[in-house]
Amino acid sequence: MQIQDLPYPDPGVPDARSGSRFLWWLFRNQLGGQLKSLAWGLLHFLSISALPLCVGVAVQAVVDRSGGRLALAGGLLALCCLGSALGDTFLHRTAVTNWITAAARVQQLLAHKAANLGSALTRRVAAGEVVAVSTGDVEKIGWFVEAWSRFTAAAVTIVVVCAGLVVYQPALGWVVAVGLPFVALAALPLLPRATRRADVQREKAGRATELASDTVAGLRVLRGIGGEDLFLDRYREASQEVRHAAVRSARMWSLIAAIQVLLPGLLLIAVVWYGVHLARQGRVEIGELVAVYSSVMILSYPLRHFEEIAMAYSFSRPSATRAARVLSLERATSAEGSRDMEEVPSGDLYDPATGLLAPSGRLTAVVCGDPDAAGLLAERLGGHPSEAGTSVRLGGVPLDELPLGSARTAVLVQDKDPVLLSGTLRELLDVPASGDVGAEEALAAAQCADVLAALVQGSLGVEDPMDARITERGRSLSGGQRQRLALARSLFTDPEVLVLDEPTSAVDSHTEARIAQGVRDLRAGRTTVVFTSSPLLLDHADRVVLVHEGEVAAVGVHRELVRKEPRYRAVVTRETDEEAALPEPDALEEQDVLHALEEIEESA
Repeated sequence: MQIQDLPYPDPGVPDARSGSRFLWWLFRNQLGGQLKSLAWGLLHFLSISALPLCVGVAVQAVVDRSGGRLALAGGLLALCCLGSALGDTFLHRTAVTNWITAAARVQQLLAHKAANLGSALTRRVAAGEVVAVSTGDVEKIGWFVEAWSRFTAAAVTIVVVCAGLVVYQPALGWVVAVGLPFVALAALPLLPRATRRADVQREKAGRATELASDTVAGLRVLRGIGGEDLFLDRYREASQEVRHAAVRSARMWSLIAAIQVLLPGLLLIAVVWYGVHLARQGRVEIGELVAVYSSVMILSYPLRHFEEIAMAYSFSRPSATRAARVLSLERATSAEGSRDMEEVPSGDLYDPATGLLAPSGRLTAVVCGDPDAAGLLAERLGGHPSEAGTSVRLGGVPLDELPLGSARTAVLVQDKDPVLLSGTLRELLDVPASGDVGAEEALAAAQCADVLAALVQGSLGVEDPMDARITERGRSLSGGQRQRLALARSLFTDPEVLVLDEPTSAVDSHTEARIAQGVRDLRAGRTTVVFTSSPLLLDHADRVVLVHEGEVAAVGVHRELVRKEPRYRAVVTRETDEEAALPEPDALEEQDVLHALEEIEESA
């Protein structure tokens, strides 16, 4: 796989049982790229390692006054330099390619998992952790893949050079062959402690990232309640904990680096001392001593890659563990489904678990006293929920048996906190749609006139509102404006069934009344389910359903339920327990309540 061929047609099915298994799975899927790196790395390292032999031959040729051997040594030196330059160039190219393609594979896997799980992802994993995995963790995993490309070549080179020195000069060669493995593996006892400190640093950094993400997301609310300084102090404390953990981790790695410098130096001193002793006895030629000495000097370069691979693994293993934890999450139902239908089903939407029925072509409002339970019910109505349970049926067809894409085409669920991606308004509305509803109609029904004006005013040189830019998550807009744009996007899609969870919770009552009428008119003949406790929306519904403690408790129209159902009245009018304990109003009082509601709606 080359960079120009990205993204992968199929990133594969990862082994997410543990971080180590996930790294091994990545390696197996990049075997071709790793073999290329090994080949170019061997050319590079062996060419460098052969330089001392050429120097030794040249020195001995000068001592023996042999011009032919001196010329041969010069030719070998030139050839080694060429091999080193060529190998280094393509080793870097293949190693970076391995890094980028591995990171791209992990990011594709994370994107597919996020699309597959939907809103269930952030309920099972903190949003800050998901951000950390898809950014910093991906970089560290890619670093390990790149470091492994060079490490394998360095390790093979050291083995080859040690064997060559034993053959070339056995007396000194055995000293090097015995000492180098000890030098290379001396830092192993320190790695567990270094890894633990790196894990602590990574954990604290993830907590700080999550805290920063939550603070930024709620900055406007924090400023409104005067809690900005409090959260800034918490983040400052968390960042200091990260700094202390990073210093502790760096101390351990500096000790490992010092060992990697000290021990090769001691080995070099031992080789020189013993070599001089042998040279005095006439058992070693001057050229051979220079060659062995230079080889030990040169081998300090590939030895550095042992330290790098240890660091890369220590930092990438917790990152791989976090990535594997996200990738191991599964839906309660299969995304492929067990039924393949050419046409999207239609008909009544029915939930056997609660008894909720939304008749086809009608506007059904659902009142639920528990907002969390309402969110879970709304998710279940879309099919393939995050929690296992009885499947919702559309026209008698279980939605969980349909492929995930078909289920989402049939039933579109807009949750209470919809996301607006950055881009122009035209790009925001560039979504799969039936084509029966125009963008202007959807925006008008969602009462977005003032939103369009604000977007044009905030975009320099833009006259057409459709070309106005929306910042990330619509942060430049108010909560009500973001809510209305998201509603317009859902209305423009025009699905067979539209489920809206509190679509007007951040909108004032006058705008809410107009939205209620606009949604009713635009969705005429289409099935619409609205989770709300707003009387203005409830009064426009064809059918109102009260869900209490997980079951349908009452069905009717808004005005009828307000009079006859105390539990419904308690949710809709925010009636307190003391008020609920008062005697039921008589007929005259009921007329006064209805008259007051009518006056409120007329003024809206």
